[in-house]
Amino acid sequence: MQTVSTEGATAIATAHESRRQHGVGRILRSQEARVLLGLILLVVVFSIGTPHFLDQRNLFNVARQITMLAIVAFGMTVVLIAGGIDLSVGSVMAVTGVVVAALMKRYDVAVPMAVLLAMLVGLGIGTINGLVSNYLGIPAFIATLAMMTIARGLVLLYTKATPIYDFPHSFDFIGQGYVGPVPFPVIILAVVFALMYLMLRYTVLGRYAYAIGGSAEVSRLSGINVKLNSTVLFAISGLCAGMAGVILASRMGAGEPTAAQGMELDAIAAVVVGGTSLFGGKGTLVGTLLGAFLMGVLANGLSLMGIEPFIQMAISGVIIILAVTISARRRQ
Repeated sequence: MQTVSTEGATAIATAHESRRQHGVGRILRSQEARVLLGLILLVVVFSIGTPHFLDQRNLFNVARQITMLAIVAFGMTVVLIAGGIDLSVGSVMAVTGVVVAALMKRYDVAVPMAVLLAMLVGLGIGTINGLVSNYLGIPAFIATLAMMTIARGLVLLYTKATPIYDFPHSFDFIGQGYVGPVPFPVIILAVVFALMYLMLRYTVLGRYAYAIGGSAEVSRLSGINVKLNSTVLFAISGLCAGMAGVILASRMGAGEPTAAQGMELDAIAAVVVGGTSLFGGKGTLVGTLLGAFLMGVLANGLSLMGIEPFIQMAISGVIIILAVTISARRRQ
């Protein structure tokens, strides 16, 4: 019993230390500083390379794109910190976008209720991911990969691969509206970031996430319900993806069953670039936010400079490899 108690204390202490060392006050250190420097350099390069980059309309467009990526990446962050991974987020976005569109268009559900129900669908899919991974013993990579295929297939079957559009104009405000000069999606991003930051840094669930990622077995021996807490984190990831799916449907003006393909890779790239370890136990939402901005600015700048999308995908892949390599070396 003494050994178990000592190991448990070590797991919790490690979680506390990880969170203490990676707060907002440390943004100018470590990986966050490198990402911030890289972001500044990208802005300078693209500002010189294309006159349209600093155009107000383009900046607002970048902000909206980053909003969806960042929200999905926040959910991915908490899952990765706990030692898991969620490959279904892109399909969840497509499902929730179609659900909210179908509820409004085909069933005359009011906009607020349709949005709430769509987000609950995302929460439910995330919960299923967690249950399958934790209680059936299937690795998270396989469980969420299967869910990615299942969800995408079902939404294509329901819509017959046809978008659902022509719903109430009041829904457009979520993805296209402004509050003063600020796009409404950016306000949503700020609120989600604040809530997720508080959860990860100041709640028991956040402390357990770091402990589980550091060592699931030691966490279990210390009395932490690893399966339950990990399932809750998957549910949060699904909820974040569902929220992003609603914003995307509003921005596009349609529930598109083929939307958000590849979003899971973009989210992983943003999270890993931001300093979250693929091996679990380490990561910050500040780093993820900076990583999302870097990936969003990179994609937008390359598009403005006429770089083909296929080359952009290759560049994103290279960035992921470099980030994972750096993460692995730092872990060693």
